[in-house]
Amino acid sequence: MKKPAESSGSAVAQIFRRVRLSQWIVPVLVFLSLNLVLLSNLLPKPVELSEGQVAKRDVAAPRRVINRYQTEMLREEAAKAAVREAATLPGNYEINQAVAINAEEVAGNIFRVLRGEAIQTGAHGDPVAVPRFGDADEARHYLKATLGIEMSNEALRAGLNVDKERLMQLEAEARHMVADLMRTERIDEESVDAAREAAEERITALEYPADERLLLVSAVSSVIRPNLVLDPQKVDRAREQAMRSVRPVYVEQGQMIVRKGDIVQPEHVMILRDLGLLGQRMNYATVMGVACIVLMLMLMMAVYIYQFHRPLLQNQSAMALLGLTILVVSGLAKIASLVPMEEAGFLIPTAMAGILITVLLDSRLAVMTVIFLTVVVGMVMGQGITYVMVALSGGLASVFSVSRLSQRNEVTRAGLIVGLANFTTMIAMGLFRSEWTLVKYSVLGVVNGVISAVLAIGMLPYLESVFGMTSAIRLLELSNPNHPLLRKLLMEAPGSYHHSMIVANLAETAAEAIGADTLLTRVQALYHDVGKTRRPYFFIENQYGMENPHEQMKPSSSALVIISHIKDGIELARQYRLPQVIIDAIPQHHGTDLVRYFYHKAVEQTGGGSVDEADYHYPGPRPQTKETAIVMLADSVEAAVRSLARPTPGRIEAITRKIIKERLNDGQLDESNITFKDLGKIADAFVRVLTGIFHNRIAYPEMASGQLGQAEQRG
Repeated sequence: MKKPAESSGSAVAQIFRRVRLSQWIVPVLVFLSLNLVLLSNLLPKPVELSEGQVAKRDVAAPRRVINRYQTEMLREEAAKAAVREAATLPGNYEINQAVAINAEEVAGNIFRVLRGEAIQTGAHGDPVAVPRFGDADEARHYLKATLGIEMSNEALRAGLNVDKERLMQLEAEARHMVADLMRTERIDEESVDAAREAAEERITALEYPADERLLLVSAVSSVIRPNLVLDPQKVDRAREQAMRSVRPVYVEQGQMIVRKGDIVQPEHVMILRDLGLLGQRMNYATVMGVACIVLMLMLMMAVYIYQFHRPLLQNQSAMALLGLTILVVSGLAKIASLVPMEEAGFLIPTAMAGILITVLLDSRLAVMTVIFLTVVVGMVMGQGITYVMVALSGGLASVFSVSRLSQRNEVTRAGLIVGLANFTTMIAMGLFRSEWTLVKYSVLGVVNGVISAVLAIGMLPYLESVFGMTSAIRLLELSNPNHPLLRKLLMEAPGSYHHSMIVANLAETAAEAIGADTLLTRVQALYHDVGKTRRPYFFIENQYGMENPHEQMKPSSSALVIISHIKDGIELARQYRLPQVIIDAIPQHHGTDLVRYFYHKAVEQTGGGSVDEADYHYPGPRPQTKETAIVMLADSVEAAVRSLARPTPGRIEAITRKIIKERLNDGQLDESNITFKDLGKIADAFVRVLTGIFHNRIAYPEMASGQLGQAEQRG
């Protein structure tokens, strides 16, 4: 039954319990080094300056920071310009209902004055008595003085001659018309006359006496005025949008804030305060924050490794390689931050780490490493989101482009893919943020990809040598038939060479069937019998028409010679500087198996007497991985099938499964982590390949028997 997934907390606890003291060295060094790199940016030398003081030394920005002083000034200017522009746009105005209501009230007051009734000149004022007018001129002056209304004498004379009841009817008509115009029509300074003409046309169309129409026209026209007011919400939105559109002004890392001898201005003080440089000898909060971030990143990496790559925790070389890669890229990021050019941050080779970890360790671990370094790059480069995006996209592109490496030039291709990813990201960010300098310098993304690939290719051989790692590129080089040791095997033990080639094909097919490392399995199979070059003629596959030397030897001596090809193979592999993972396959491909033929021969010669079986066992160890287990099975099955007189498909399958079962029952596969399901797939793969090799031949009647035999041998 599947175990429940461990929580992150329990995983961390397990890591602390299982990791030995010596294994803490690399994590502690990485932790301390990363803190030094980051804090060197974030904890610069403090200064003592105040506004109006003369600067005693040059002060440069230790990291990128927003210049709030300049940014706020630009935002205020943009806001003022936006308000001015908003005031010129008709769409930003709305009808002021208060103006419409006031115009309606004024129109009503005109008719009250004509009726001699009290009027109210303010919203909360007391009623004002209206005097009796001797003529229209007195009424005109009174209206202008009290209501600010200008009417003609003719209209007022007509109004004074209308009885009160009719004036009330005319008042209602005037109020209705004013309300209709002032509450629904948009009237500005330029359209006032047009609105008055429209009112006059409507009044003229009424079937009223001429003097009443004159009164209505004069009264309504006198109160019509612009009724539009600037919408404060639209103005505020325009103002806020203008302020948001202003790009922050940055003080770049390394930029001079104030020079020696300059008078310190308020802008300088604000920048220094934002950088934490004023009056602070040590910013302990920053130190704690950086330490916590680094610790969190390392714990996340540790939990990930524990849950998905647990054996890596015990591999100090692999952990050292991972730590060194992180520190190298972090150091390069620090160097880039010191270059007095903002674009230098786009050359940080995060992709190099992705390539190296993918090729030497694991692609999934490389993804976590890229994410880890992306955070570091962002912190070193002053929390710039563009640097983070470029580092992330380029790093992930490098992992995906070398996940299935099959030849060296694919690393070069990966560099171009990384460059394209960086190029695209920089253009996209430039368009998104309207930073045209990003578009202009996007070619640096391509340069970054090329640099990352060149550095990775250059460092690979040294890292493989120092840390004992074997990359896919190294395995590809070892699989080349022109490798000196393979050439030696071909020239001195051709039968063993041919046997190794068939075993390599068998093993590679089986590894692919169960999802093992096909390239590693093939290379292990190619070199598993190189020790036979020391005494090639003691092995039957190299005996071409010559007497078998074992016929004249004791079984114990023969077994000793056979077993010695393991030790000879290890010595030759080390002499030719083969990787340890290939050397390990040489003793493991026989495990602790018994040299059965000579053991049984010894038993027969002693008439069933005592024979020390230990003298006839290979030294081991047993296969430790699926790959070496496959090589063991392929080696045994190929030799057994070759010995068949008539290798029919049925007999091939029978002996294949018999050999696998024997190795399983003998315990040779116990330490290889291989499953029964894997063994079934391996057997099927072996049978498929061997049946193809030992297929039946068609007899050609026209050939002489000798010619036919030669044709069969040539295959």
